[in-house]
Amino acid sequence: MRNAAQFVSDVMTRSVAAVDRGARFKEIVETLRRWQISALPVLAGEGRVIGVVSEADLLPKEGFRERDPERLERLRRSDDVRRAEAVTAGELMTSPAVTVRADATLGQAARTMARESVKRLPVVNGDGLLVGIVSRADLLKVFLRSDEDLAAEVRHVIGQLFASPAKDLQVTVADGVVTLSGRLRDRSLVPVVARLVRGVEGVVDVNFDVTGTASVRPPGP
Repeated sequence: MRNAAQFVSDVMTRSVAAVDRGARFKEIVETLRRWQISALPVLAGEGRVIGVVSEADLLPKEGFRERDPERLERLRRSDDVRRAEAVTAGELMTSPAVTVRADATLGQAARTMARESVKRLPVVNGDGLLVGIVSRADLLKVFLRSDEDLAAEVRHVIGQLFASPAKDLQVTVADGVVTLSGRLRDRSLVPVVARLVRGVEGVVDVNFDVTGTASVRPPGP
């Protein structure tokens, strides 16, 4: 059994494109195109992340090209107007940046992405310095683990924590879905075992088929 990826540092990309706050508009566009990405961390000093500049931050420049917005529209779209007039990363960026620590769990990173509605996060160390970038695709890598690998870890988890009550459980895995079958003396343990198994990185779902509770499907997470 190999150790599954558990932390952002296990799956992040370490080679990261970034710009400093003084980078000019055209340089930003060229960097986005060269790296085929949609956003860049903006750095200050030795590599501290102070913001993120994205394609969405650049588009107002084109949107307001043919006209000068009226006063009410300027008030209503003040951020867009500001960005339309900006020429450097420091003026264009969204700040403070939404980041994640390298030692954060994959679950923490996924929740941050969902909460902030972003597709990728700059990864920082304890000093706030950029060390990588993590994307939605990176977080999904854990689901590429083989069924055999998952089964081995599930058996280990159950054996370590529930050696006596769960020793008669058989573990099978198909396409990431774990099925536990056999005998479980205390059926009240089903939700507990389900939570433990779902905690294994790469598990898609958990089903039970145990004595006295045939085809039991535990409550969702």
